[in-house]
This record gives sequence, C-alpha cells and structure tokens, in this order.
Amino acid sequence: MRTVLVTGASAGLGLALARLLVDHTDYRVILTARTRSLDRFTRAGIVASERVWLRGMDVVDPTQRRLVVEEANDRWGGVDIVVNNAGVSYRSVVEHVNDRERLAQMDVNFRSPMELIRLTLPRMREKRWGRIINISSVSGMMAMPTMAVYSASKFALEGATESLWYEVRPWNIKVTLVQPGFINSNSFQRVHLTELSARSVASEVDPYHAHYHHMAPFIERTMGRAFATPDRVARKILRIMQRKNPPLRVAATIDAWLFFMLRRFLPRKIYHYVLYRALPNVDEWGPPKTLAPADPVKDRISADPSTADPRTADTTVEPRPTECPRF
Repeated sequence: MRTVLVTGASAGLGLALARLLVDHTDYRVILTARTRSLDRFTRAGIVASERVWLRGMDVVDPTQRRLVVEEANDRWGGVDIVVNNAGVSYRSVVEHVNDRERLAQMDVNFRSPMELIRLTLPRMREKRWGRIINISSVSGMMAMPTMAVYSASKFALEGATESLWYEVRPWNIKVTLVQPGFINSNSFQRVHLTELSARSVASEVDPYHAHYHHMAPFIERTMGRAFATPDRVARKILRIMQRKNPPLRVAATIDAWLFFMLRRFLPRKIYHYVLYRALPNVDEWGPPKTLAPADPVKDRISADPSTADPRTADTTVEPRPTECPRF
C-alpha cells in the first residue's frame, strides 16, 4: 500500500484530490492543511482513520514539515507519493511588490515544496520508488500582467522540478509538473493584494489602476466560463499517480494545452503581440495619450522680441492698412 502526502488539501483542487484518495482504499493518505483550516475536512465529510491522517501543517513552517514526515517514516515507512499542491497568489505588478511580499510568495510556492521534497527523498531512494507531483500553473510557462511575482514562483518551481526529473530517475523516482490553466472555481476570491497594489486598486489616478481594474474581472469571468473543474483536474492527477511512466509536464486544462501550442509554434514576437492585444481594454492602460506639455520658459523667451536671434527672426514687413482718402 502506497503512502500519499498532499499539501493544501482542505480547499479547491487539494480537497477534490483528497476526496478521491480517501475513496481509494489501496492508498494510505496524509492530508495536510493549516491548523485553523482542519475543520474544513469535517465539513467535507472526510474523517480521520487508520488509513487517513489529517495533520495540521503550515508548509512554510520547517518544524511542522519535519514532524509530519518523521511520523510517516516511523509508522508507515516513509512517503511514497508527494503532491505539492499548497499555494498562494499575489495580484500585483512588479513595481508594487516589496521584498517581504516577494519572499512570502516564493516561500509558499517554491521554497516549501523544495524543502518537503528534500525531507521525503531519502526514503524514496531507499525503496527505489517514488512519485513527486508538483502543482504548477499555466503561469509557469507564460506570465500575465498583474501576476508577476506569482509567475516568478511558478517559473522557479518548473525549473527546479525539471532538474529534479533528471537527478532522481536512477532511483525510479518519477517527477511530474501539473499545469492547470483556468479552473471553474472561486479561487480568484483568495488572491492577495500587496500593500501598493491595494492602494492602486482604490485610486483611479494611480498609474496602474487600469491594469487591475480590467484584469481582475477578466480573470473572474474567464474562470467562471472555464470547462475545467477541480474534480476533473484531480482525476487527472490520480491517473498520473497510477501511471508507470508519467511525463514531466501535463497540461491539466484545455487552455493550458492551447497556450503551450501557441508558445511552441508561433514566432515569439507574434506570440507576445497576440497575447498583448488580447488583454482586456489594453489601450486604456497607462497614461492618457496627450500632446507634449508646453515649456513655459521657452514660450516666454520666444515671446520677447529683444531675445530673438536675428539669424532666425522673421523680417517680413507686415503691410499697413491703406488710409482712406478724405474728400
């Protein structure tokens, strides 16, 4: 019986996967979430048992990560399959992210999955078997405006995971990146704003206000119309776990596959132009198109005839009006 560890399992895609795994009695399951979110499992009808563990674990807490993995090592001989699903998303342009917020994004989406992999790999290598499934995003292959630091975290996850794919193959450990695109869910409601992006959203005179004003509802509409659901993507992840030789990358939704094909076959210049023109109301972004502001100093000098350059001064004599003769 294989042991599966899932992070961020109390909501969205993680919860959909948790329900599937609980119903598959050939898996031992460790479902983790932050301690304050554990009651979501009860509301979802998931209860702890000898085969199903519910553990409070904040993925950025090294002590909590270590305790969960050590318990699995002691009682179940280690973790066989890791699904790094926990994630967070900040909506912000590059100029609106400070160093603290940038690190908070990277901690959850990149650094924590890498640390959890480091903790579970020794037992996988001993067994010469393992599966590591990292939930990436279409934002890991292409970046969207106002989601800069989120895309950065997913690009980092993709790069490290690709390196890992080569490194652990000698031990029969298979590594896969799952790349969902838009999923029909309410996850957009959990997106965080940075301090400066929140100010920009609230201020119509902020230079980036139009970016947020148009992008946020665009993403919400697109997610509401998406065919993909958390349950569908969860079933795809389960099939990856069951495959003997899963691929390195799996486009989990139709739009993710479409973006992959566009990026692969379109010349890069055309690809970026097409995506830019497809952005919502992009002509309204940035400053209004106005004439160059007048230079008051230059205007004052040119209006004073005593300062005129005789080489360029207009010497044309204006005709004087003819005086009407008197009779």
